[in-house]
Amino acid sequence: MKKTLVAALIALAATPVAAQTKLDFILNWVPGGDHAPYYYANKMGWYAKEGLQVNLEPGKGSVLATQRVGAGANPIGLADMGSVLIAKGKGADTVGVFNVYANSPQGMYWLKSSGIKGVKDFPGKKIGNPAGDGARATWPALAKANGIDPKSVVWVNIDANAKLSALKSKAIDVTTSFYNIHHVFQRELGDDMGFLAWRDVGLNSYGNSVIVNAAFLAKNKPAIDKFVKVTQRAFAACVADPKPCVQALIDANGALKYDNEMTNWQLVEVLMSDKFSKSVALGIHDDARMAADYDVVKTYIGLDKEFDVKTTYTNEFLDRSIKMTK
Repeated sequence: MKKTLVAALIALAATPVAAQTKLDFILNWVPGGDHAPYYYANKMGWYAKEGLQVNLEPGKGSVLATQRVGAGANPIGLADMGSVLIAKGKGADTVGVFNVYANSPQGMYWLKSSGIKGVKDFPGKKIGNPAGDGARATWPALAKANGIDPKSVVWVNIDANAKLSALKSKAIDVTTSFYNIHHVFQRELGDDMGFLAWRDVGLNSYGNSVIVNAAFLAKNKPAIDKFVKVTQRAFAACVADPKPCVQALIDANGALKYDNEMTNWQLVEVLMSDKFSKSVALGIHDDARMAADYDVVKTYIGLDKEFDVKTTYTNEFLDRSIKMTK
């Protein structure tokens, strides 16, 4: 009996394990509430069940994520679509396969006590953010849409974690941030907080999207199809019940605080919701909106080389039955 059992175990050990496709997924920034669905899908084993080994890597801005995916250093990543379009003009060949932020997440913050009332007061002011932040790449579009010379402001390199302290100490006059951490600025600045959302002042471009290296996509369509469908299902699950999703994020990143990331996620839901995500499919890139975003980049920022915007995204992997419900 023992010999039979030993033989069976040896045979089992000798059986080749099904090969998994490794996806080193670079995030747009350090893990936060907006990344909860990826961690939830990993924790639940949804990616692994589809033969995918998804490794989530902290990022340092959309520009860096786009560069790494475009160069093939990472096969897949998360980046602001404005940065993706700019990089495409420079030769970075990436394809958006799943949109997260249907509304622009970009916002700008200042102290009301500084005398700044809005974007028209920015000329001559110092704007602080990381060098690789997507807001820098797309700032010229916002500036020109509001009749401001893009070069009229001074950009100051600061770490993301230093934004609030730099603003409070008046080392900078304005900083940028995604709307999903709006609550942090409210808590720290109180009634002295000045704020504008880009989507309210003439620039509501698509925000973060999952992007894939084009050459990798061409060779690994079945894997990307599985990744997108699992990710889409994870985002829908987190909208339906965010608690286990945020807990999965916390479990994987112990320094994060549950309550803070839950609020973060609730603000993310606002950014995910538009008429297309609610009526067509969660994660869709609408053709007309992408064409409009391309025109904004071409007109206000400029492209080193023009291209067909339809080469920068695809909706082929989406499950059209999964829609945004809020």
